[in-house]
Amino acid sequence: MAENQYKWGVVIVACMAIFIIVLDSSAMNVAITTLVVELNTTLSTIQAIIALYALIIASFMLFGSKLQDILGRKRTFLIGLIIYASGTVIATFSINAGMLLVGWAVLEGIGAALILPATTTLVGSSYEGKDRVTAFGLWGGIAAMGVAIGPIVGGFFTTYLTWRLVFGSELIFVVLIFLFRNYLTESTPTLKWKDLDIIGAILSIVSLILVVLGILLLTKPQNWTYVPILVGSGALLFLIFLLWERRRINNGLEPLSDISLLKNRIFGLGNINFIISQIPLAGFLFIIPVFLQQVTKVNAFTTGLALFPASITILIFSLLGAKLSSSLGSRSIIMIGFVVSAVGAFILSTSFNLYTQVIDIIPGTVVFGMGIGFLLSQLTNLTMSAARNDQETDAAGFLNAFKNLGYSVGTALIGVLLILGIFGGITASVESSGLSGIMTTEQIDSSVMFYVEKMQTGTLNVPPNMVPQVNQILNSTISSAMKQTFNILALILLLGFITSIFLPSRKKIKL
Repeated sequence: MAENQYKWGVVIVACMAIFIIVLDSSAMNVAITTLVVELNTTLSTIQAIIALYALIIASFMLFGSKLQDILGRKRTFLIGLIIYASGTVIATFSINAGMLLVGWAVLEGIGAALILPATTTLVGSSYEGKDRVTAFGLWGGIAAMGVAIGPIVGGFFTTYLTWRLVFGSELIFVVLIFLFRNYLTESTPTLKWKDLDIIGAILSIVSLILVVLGILLLTKPQNWTYVPILVGSGALLFLIFLLWERRRINNGLEPLSDISLLKNRIFGLGNINFIISQIPLAGFLFIIPVFLQQVTKVNAFTTGLALFPASITILIFSLLGAKLSSSLGSRSIIMIGFVVSAVGAFILSTSFNLYTQVIDIIPGTVVFGMGIGFLLSQLTNLTMSAARNDQETDAAGFLNAFKNLGYSVGTALIGVLLILGIFGGITASVESSGLSGIMTTEQIDSSVMFYVEKMQTGTLNVPPNMVPQVNQILNSTISSAMKQTFNILALILLLGFITSIFLPSRKKIKL
């Protein structure tokens, strides 16, 4: 770094970039009802867009990491920022769900996939010793802060101004980053375009997209035939990707990523545990707003306030977990994190009924946040400890890819479980209520399901005298589905506890 440059300029620029990326992931969940109304779309469509944002980041992450070796880290970062900014503009002025999908999920997702790995290497290469620890601490802290305040920011803009300002305000940070881009140092490219593994990139991108799209199709029973085809094809393509990468390595060609990392016990188990931890977190951030806005009828800002205790608890216990790691060891804290978050999910499963208020879910969300905070404090450091210095770029690519894949799968899978639970419960309740004497069960189901998909903002297309009873059935069914879904979240977290048992003890982990 040049002597006349401000010492912390690089990390400040990196922090601004990471802040706007994580803000999207948490801020827009509270705006679901408003998005459904203003864009004339459905709950399932918004769910798909949220899931696809994380999925696109995951799918392009390995490509984004490798691009640094061809273009240099600074140029890759700035190209990603331009793509991200163009997506932000489109998302800000979206007039329908299609524009929001292209702007937010696709363009912002691709831009983020180029920015994220570049910020890691920019910070890592610009500092040494204690300064490096401090820089990465700031980088991680700002990312955690973005997650923590995202629901509040999204709720405030959505309720009192417009959700479009969530995206629009990010352009201010984009401009600032460009103004201070001279703080960033360029790396010397080590590869040429002919060295890029195009086939590997296509295989990795398509395989992950097929798996998540298959899960999203579960929301509609008429599409279930295609689910095993898409998921199976995605899994098969990922296996082919691994075989293709091994072949390139054996032939002395440059792979898209060093898959030998996946054979490392710490790295493999660390990524598995990262995926398992992200699934409940993403599911939690998606289904809590759905319940609060459909059953308790609160606005986006109140929804953000309801999520804030969990968010701030995650931040606090992430910092606490980092301090405890020296005495307890990473594996112990990870195991404790899975158990505590599972307890939180179980407490939440008992919190939902027709009369639930925001205050009733706070104890469960706080306990859940404590466990997730412990997990997030350790999984990155533990997983990355398995990589040699020359493998750090590939390791960061895999880690961020699997982390975002877990978040995408969580939004898709847990959202699907809730929606299926609601629709299945409606069918059973209507059949046992005697309401089908005036309308057929299929007519009532169709009307109520559409009403749910519209976040109960439209007209319930049933005879007026049936509306109060159908509303009660609907809200009771959503509450029951929330209980079932959080019980499943608890089981997923306990699965994480089981897998964490097989992590090496701290004596065997070089941190």
